[in-house]
Amino acid sequence: MLKKREPEVKNIIFDLGGVVLNVDYHLTSQKFAELGMKNFEDLYSQAHQNQLFDQLETGKIRSEDFLKTLQNLSNNSLSLQQIEEAWDAMILDYPISRLQLLEQVKNQYNTFLLSNTNSIHEKEFTAKLQRTTNYKSLDALFDKVYYSHIIGFRKPQPEAYLHILEENKLHAEETLFIDDSIQNIEGAQRVGLQTIYLKKGMTLEDDVFQQQEKSAKL
Repeated sequence: MLKKREPEVKNIIFDLGGVVLNVDYHLTSQKFAELGMKNFEDLYSQAHQNQLFDQLETGKIRSEDFLKTLQNLSNNSLSLQQIEEAWDAMILDYPISRLQLLEQVKNQYNTFLLSNTNSIHEKEFTAKLQRTTNYKSLDALFDKVYYSHIIGFRKPQPEAYLHILEENKLHAEETLFIDDSIQNIEGAQRVGLQTIYLKKGMTLEDDVFQQQEKSAKL
């Protein structure tokens, strides 16, 4: 399935948004703009984000406090529900063919998920998974999942990658990391991981793996 790489890949760490889960960061910025927060992109984007978002993604601030801070930035003109819905707008769907592929890959490699995320988004992307598949959570598709707001580190901090390597006794040179953000790829390379940069328009199923067989239903 995977092209031959040296040394041989035994373990694969996947990013979530833009790799497993379809996302569109602009939709959140657009939603906030529609609600009157025209400067949201100055605070948050795929490549850069304000300290507030870093705190949320490393579990250093409660989700309620995060929402209230954004409410204050909107001059209290928005409800907490409006803010949460706008924040979740970036989360789209899981292509079924991609989830089927992950099932196959898990049979051939040790697989892990490493996501810069937060408790608000975790609730939303888990609910979407449950609504469209028979899975209760992403745990079923990987040997173990790692979320930044739980482990306390976010990519591209070296500690985020090393946490997985050390906890699972993996060798960096035998571990492949797949992500759609170049800064996270560079962070992984600095700790010795093999990497695949999933550029815009590329997908796991079309550009990284070839499915050996497709099942009709999950």
